[in-house]
Amino acid sequence: MGRLVPAVTRALDILELFLEGDGTLSAPDITRRLQLPRTTVHELVTTLTARSYLASVPGQPGRYRLGVRAHQLGSRYAEQLDLAAEGQQVAREVAETCDETVHVAILEGLDVIYIAKVDSIHAVRMVSAAGRRLPAHCTSVGKMLLASLPPGELEARLAEEAGEGTLAALTPDSITDPAVLRAALPAIRARGVAVEHRESNPDVSCVAAPVRDGSGRVAAALSISVPVIRWSEEREAELAELAVKGARDLSVRLGYRGSER
Repeated sequence: MGRLVPAVTRALDILELFLEGDGTLSAPDITRRLQLPRTTVHELVTTLTARSYLASVPGQPGRYRLGVRAHQLGSRYAEQLDLAAEGQQVAREVAETCDETVHVAILEGLDVIYIAKVDSIHAVRMVSAAGRRLPAHCTSVGKMLLASLPPGELEARLAEEAGEGTLAALTPDSITDPAVLRAALPAIRARGVAVEHRESNPDVSCVAAPVRDGSGRVAAALSISVPVIRWSEEREAELAELAVKGARDLSVRLGYRGSER
């Protein structure tokens, strides 16, 4: 492995400072935070500005923000991200930790589509497949995704898919009343975790957490599915914590830097 180049390292340290706070800094701010010589900071900031990685803040002389070149690099990185591939990798890591089936799903209308899946190693396990579509209100991933929608969008989807009628049932425990579904979503959104017991499969319970993209939008959800014979309140708490961690890891892979759930 080659050695690190100090000047490049310092330039990157400067750029990474702009990921914090309000995204603007002065040369003295950079000098103080990185404990670098003022001359070094001046030269690096001048070079980064000349190459459009930094730009002067209009109306604030001496202050800088990230420039267009940094945006172009970030956009190119985002274009190369593959939610399914990244989700499959994180699902594998989560499954190796809990030995249960892990899914990543997205929302389409009032359905969820599973885009990644890793099976449990147990003989008794949930049988499913990537690409499968299920009613969102019957699944933990779907409830999590529905809870993340703006109220107006949720109502539009319910009106289009269900109208004034009932929601489809997959088991006797499925929610079929839109009013009951609406009432359940605020608590899911506040907790950042959704749970379903035998609502999509009479032999399975699941827990899910939201996955955010680089803009902070909930783009998917990650779930852990467990046969009811291995489910308990203690197990639910363990898996909820693991689902949140897995969803957070996937969010970071997608460029998310925030802290909200």
